[in-house]
Amino acid sequence: MTGGWIAVVAGALVRADGRWLMHQRPQGKHHAGLWEFPGGKVEADEMPLQSLKRELTEELGIACHAQACTPTGFATSAAAEGHPGLVILLYTVSGWDGEPQALEGGGVGWFTPAEVLALAKPPLDVALAARLFANIPN
Repeated sequence: MTGGWIAVVAGALVRADGRWLMHQRPQGKHHAGLWEFPGGKVEADEMPLQSLKRELTEELGIACHAQACTPTGFATSAAAEGHPGLVILLYTVSGWDGEPQALEGGGVGWFTPAEVLALAKPPLDVALAARLFANIPN
């Protein structure tokens, strides 16, 4: 695929203690070993919130509460070398059923904002974390 762009959703899950969930990319995937906000591609027949709920169920085994998902920001990358551009739509997620676990490999962890900012992350997740925590005490 050349040019164009892909819509992606990501969830910034936050617990009552102020810690945020980050997902470690599995080996064998692009950006393997780096930490990211979990999520994935928006399918053609989905609205972003539907996609977020589906992706978090597939990746983490949780059921998000729609009313607890708040649009928070976005980050973009341009198309390059045969790869489409990306637009990642970030949601803050404060309510779900189940205990998040890494169902597709990698790992999950709960971190303070300062710890999230210090993790090795793909470039768009670096931008998303900076925006997310700009007004939240680290």
